[in-house]
Amino acid sequence: MDLAQRIQAAETNIFKAVFPNTTNHYDTLFGGTAMQLMDEVAFITATRFARKRVVTVSSDKIDFTQPIPAGTIIELIGKIEDIGRTSLKVSVEIYIEEMYSDKREKAISGTFTFVALDENKKPTSVL
Repeated sequence: MDLAQRIQAAETNIFKAVFPNTTNHYDTLFGGTAMQLMDEVAFITATRFARKRVVTVSSDKIDFTQPIPAGTIIELIGKIEDIGRTSLKVSVEIYIEEMYSDKREKAISGTFTFVALDENKKPTSVL
């Protein structure tokens, strides 16, 4: 598998329903819950690419452009954005889908950086 195919194969899509137990007093998804879900999708994407142990070392600017109301479906999409020697940058976007219509819009986007670790917890090549 060449690098482009490997990047494509690592793309990760996860769907979730937004239930009241994940919302705040405005009846929208908690920002911290959204960030946790984003980090999880980024981790899966990085692991699928490297097939090695990876850890989050940073999260870049996360833009919350739309509130995510309870009673909607969200899709999280993780994609490899940049490949270093021992690190990977993964972009994650969250889209809102209304349950009973075709309406879909991007709500949140951000970037997470991961480092691959060997069995001694030292940085190792991601390739």
